[in-house]
Amino acid sequence: MKLKKQVTVCGAAIFCVAVFSLYLMLDRVQHDPTRHQSGGNFPRSQISVLQNRIEQLEQLLEENHEIISHIKDSVLELTAHAEGPPALPHHKPNGSWVLPPESRPSFLSVSPQDCQFALGGKGQSPDLQMLAVYSLLPFDNQDGGVWKQGFDITYEPSEWDAEPLQVFVVPHSHNDPGWIKTFDKYYYDQTQHILNSMVLKMQEDPRRRFIWSEISFFSKWWDNISAQKRAAVRRLVGNGQLEMVTGGWVMPDEANSHYFAMIDQLIEGHQWLEKNIGVTPRSGWAVDPFGHSSTMPYLLKRSNLTGMLIQRVHYAIKKHFAATQNLEFMWRQTWDPDASTDIFCHMMPFYSYDVPHTCGPDPKICCQFDFKRLPGGRINCPWKVPPRAITDANVAERAQLLLDQYRKKSKLYRSKVLLVPLGDDFRYDKPQEWDAQFLNYQRIFDFLNSRPNLHVQAQFGTLSDYFDALYKKVGIVPGMKLPGFPVLSGDFFSYADREDHYWTGYYTSRPFYKSLDRVLEAHLRGAEIMYSLALAHARRAGADSRYPLSDYALLSNARRNLGLFQHHDAITGTAKEAVAVDYGVRLLHSLTNLKRVIINAAHYLVLGDKDTYHNDPTAPFLGADDTRPSQDSLPERTVLRMDTSPRFLVVFNPLEQERLSVVPVLVDSPHVRVLSEEGQPLPSQLSVRWSSATDTVPDVYQVSVLARLPALGLRVLQLHKSLDGHAMLKSSVRLYLHGRDLPVRKQEAVPVHVFPAAADDFCLENQHLHACFSGRSGLLQSIRRAGEEREQRVSCEFLVYGTRTSKDKSGAYLFLPDGEAKPYAPKDPPVVRVTEGPLFSEVTSYYQHVQTVVRLYNVPGVEGLSLDLSCLVDIRDHINKELALRLSTDIESDDTFFTDLNGFQIQPRRYQRKLPLQANFYPMPTMAYIQDAQSRLTLHTAQALGVSSLGSGQLEVILDRRLMQDDNRGLGQGLKDNKRTCNRFRLLLERRTTASKVQDGRPISFPSLLSHITSMHLNAEALVMPVAQEKPAPPALRSFMPLSTTLPCDFHILNLRMLQAEDDSLPSAEAALILHRKGFDCSLEAKNLGFNCTTSQGKLALGSLFQGLEMGSLQPTSLTLMYPLGTASNSTSIHLDPMEIATFRIRLG
Repeated sequence: MKLKKQVTVCGAAIFCVAVFSLYLMLDRVQHDPTRHQSGGNFPRSQISVLQNRIEQLEQLLEENHEIISHIKDSVLELTAHAEGPPALPHHKPNGSWVLPPESRPSFLSVSPQDCQFALGGKGQSPDLQMLAVYSLLPFDNQDGGVWKQGFDITYEPSEWDAEPLQVFVVPHSHNDPGWIKTFDKYYYDQTQHILNSMVLKMQEDPRRRFIWSEISFFSKWWDNISAQKRAAVRRLVGNGQLEMVTGGWVMPDEANSHYFAMIDQLIEGHQWLEKNIGVTPRSGWAVDPFGHSSTMPYLLKRSNLTGMLIQRVHYAIKKHFAATQNLEFMWRQTWDPDASTDIFCHMMPFYSYDVPHTCGPDPKICCQFDFKRLPGGRINCPWKVPPRAITDANVAERAQLLLDQYRKKSKLYRSKVLLVPLGDDFRYDKPQEWDAQFLNYQRIFDFLNSRPNLHVQAQFGTLSDYFDALYKKVGIVPGMKLPGFPVLSGDFFSYADREDHYWTGYYTSRPFYKSLDRVLEAHLRGAEIMYSLALAHARRAGADSRYPLSDYALLSNARRNLGLFQHHDAITGTAKEAVAVDYGVRLLHSLTNLKRVIINAAHYLVLGDKDTYHNDPTAPFLGADDTRPSQDSLPERTVLRMDTSPRFLVVFNPLEQERLSVVPVLVDSPHVRVLSEEGQPLPSQLSVRWSSATDTVPDVYQVSVLARLPALGLRVLQLHKSLDGHAMLKSSVRLYLHGRDLPVRKQEAVPVHVFPAAADDFCLENQHLHACFSGRSGLLQSIRRAGEEREQRVSCEFLVYGTRTSKDKSGAYLFLPDGEAKPYAPKDPPVVRVTEGPLFSEVTSYYQHVQTVVRLYNVPGVEGLSLDLSCLVDIRDHINKELALRLSTDIESDDTFFTDLNGFQIQPRRYQRKLPLQANFYPMPTMAYIQDAQSRLTLHTAQALGVSSLGSGQLEVILDRRLMQDDNRGLGQGLKDNKRTCNRFRLLLERRTTASKVQDGRPISFPSLLSHITSMHLNAEALVMPVAQEKPAPPALRSFMPLSTTLPCDFHILNLRMLQAEDDSLPSAEAALILHRKGFDCSLEAKNLGFNCTTSQGKLALGSLFQGLEMGSLQPTSLTLMYPLGTASNSTSIHLDPMEIATFRIRLG
């Protein structure tokens, strides 16, 4: 107690000093004579005086911010030693629970400079802003003649007299790592033959070219070929005949994928290429993802690629860009102040990437130049005019016909260099096809090139040959800004390929696997960081010989399985059922392996005496928090068996910020006390487990513990069986049966009150929020923030979309609803269960197809500032229905809403009345929000789903879709393999303090710091690992705190990834540290945040970041470690601009 008083006195004293120093500073501003002299004898304008005053004020605020930061550090140091036993919650007479005040103060100390970024305003505005383009276009889908979605193209033959047309025909084969067949089946049936014939056929003529993109397939093939063949491949790459484009593990989906996984699969591919072929990709190739995200150009630019190509863009946008010659542009990030993110992008103009739609505007003619379709083959031309083999007799006529298409296509672009892809899915798998395409085209080229009067130079080329020629034409080094091309910012969602066929269904298709993807991602990041830290500590202690280095192979395999799932037919939910199962088996296999990697690392790191470390794979020291019996089952949490000896838990916090969390543990006895490692009692709440609306699980109890978890660290807790039944704070349960005659199976240990009727409307509250619910539906109705008068209406309802009765119906890709959604009408009213307790209270509503839980944490800080919402969905008895959750509020959001792109950035959206309902849905990988001048409501999500705002104040998300038919995009199946799926959300209501109309009209927006951290809490749950039950007492365990300082709260450690050694199943001495500095909006009120947060203008001292480890070297590199940036210096202090992601090659030890 005495220490607490000292701390309080010290804190108060320091605060007084700070206030007094601020007073002195302000005083100095008023009386400083030097401040009046600048200006000489002429009178200065009022504005510059004002400007000076503002600058002085900013400077003072900065100085004050530094003082506050120092105070914060001192107080934290003082209070770190003053953590006495935590006080326990108590029950007030009115029935609510009160938590004792936090023993440690929390700080929010954000520098005013760090708030400037979100205000933007720097840099010129782009020529093409996609939000504005959407508002401008009529979307009238007029018939354009032979180019159905375009227009007639005309030209004068003399146009190329001064500067001949330069044509690059780029042979390619699009290989899906799983779609109609599994990855392995495609490899054995097709891909290996494509690559084998490639080596053979490319060597026959040095003029031949080929590009390849998917490293997942290429590496499998490489492992199966001879040294001689490998040498031939290296020669083909070296002499420019074969180009590896993009070089990712896959060609990822850009809608549902999270930026961690997008970067990870890019690193995996690039590292493989560097190690095995010694090549670094220069150009991006994305012909098949269903819409394009602006995150991709950023990642490619930061990986040092200089050009990129995209294909699947709304046909109306293609037509508009073709008409204005804007199909090639510099793609810039919306938030970029200085054009450092610009990358040159080529958009293909026509319907598809196949041969009929790539030589020019007329598919009937282009198809005649796809020589795989020569008569007698397995495929033909739907336009009924077959190709003809090129002979001396017909070459003049054939070449002239093709040249006409080339010239017409060229008119859509600004330069006299033309790109003509030549390929399709799984092409060139037989030597005969290589001969048919390459020999016939070479005859055409030879003819064209020998006729100077035609003014054309045609040849095979790679993608980079095309970009290089384009740069050469304008006399610019590749990668530099191309003059004469427009600057574009924004993205290309949502995609329609014809009519009103919008590809917005796949944003939700197979949500079970979209969720499993994110669970695996969180485990991979956690395992990478734990493994890197454990290995560095073991090496420093000379114990690495006893450490299971072989876990590196498990990490490597998990990176590849997660990478594979980012493929645009995997995470999208658009593969055949058997292929989805194959992906699921791979994901589950890696999830199980990653739990093992985390357990092995945690075991080493928590041991008090590292010399006692012994890794026994057959009997792991720690158990897993949950298990999944099969790839399509939900996790089953581990139940701890309690006996007379204490059980120990190790809790891993994968966040780089300390967190105060409620940690759930299942036990087989209601008589349990939870203590910290020092033996202090911790606040905990006892509740029962329910197997259905009215049945509890016998002999299983949940103990929810309030624990402070160190950043990226491990906290040791102990559970003791207690005979004193009163020590445990129990929850109380009210069960409303809504007039249904249902038997209830209760547990004695926790009181359950059963009410046969429905409840009246009721509310739950904590110190931050007051949430009210409908008694009839059990669903949320309103939220009031503490200290505010006004309740904010936030009402939840479930809706159902049907599909059309016409021939075109919704399927895995397309969303084609039969009009607006209808209210969900279950056959029975819901059973509603209300649980109240000291650490959390929740409302569970059981409907026929969905069970929702809204939970309110009674905890200071992040957990208590938002509502936890989960929906357990099961629509396996539906036919052609989609289940949606709609939130309706009185926020005056008009037609504007905001969705994230890949969890990396926010893209403002506008509801377009001129477009059909399905066109207004967008991907939501991590969040969506609506706002007005007063409030912002954010829906955070733990899995990618489709979202929209169809009316002012609304947000709605599609939870699952069950569709009985194919939608004619090649899959040949509906979506009938639905699973019981748990969708998890957080609902955050924030007050806006300084909103302005101008600000809100700009095509850029950022979450608040609280919003960022809430998202991280939702996506990186604490992992609870029980120490295996042993008869002898376990060795002494100590909590592990890896960070020696608090990271600035706008910094995120995206990954700490050990790099591979020569033997690729083992780690080298180096790791990749990937950091992201988040952009955030300061205009959202940030009081009572309950987390310590300081920003540092992007400065970070890495050298002293990891406690007990030294940073041997620090080399900034490009994103995927291919290029060193600058020289490795001895300084370990770094600087990052907002939104930037930076990679460092480091040695820890």
